[in-house]
Amino acid sequence: MSSSADERRHFSRIAFDSNVTLSQANNKWVATLIDLSLKGLLIEEPQSWQLDRSQTLDVAIVLNEDVTITMTVLWRHSENGQAGFECDHLDLDLSLIHI
Repeated sequence: MSSSADERRHFSRIAFDSNVTLSQANNKWVATLIDLSLKGLLIEEPQSWQLDRSQTLDVAIVLNEDVTITMTVLWRHSENGQAGFECDHLDLDLSLIHI
């Protein structure tokens, strides 16, 4: 990332080595989470997924057996096998404490 992009970033990204579950309508996918911020997330794209890019997705990120971050996200970009999503809604009651 360029230094000018770093300067524009208002939310810090947190690197994770975790799986994320994405669901949309009757579809569900498991992907590897690359990083997470209050603004969105970046994942490795699951193989053979057919995503409706115009609709939101529900995301669950299990941090441990007691803590799950839940978000509603919108697809924003795909490149080199990675997909970026913008956070539309975050479960503020529990999730913000852990990010």
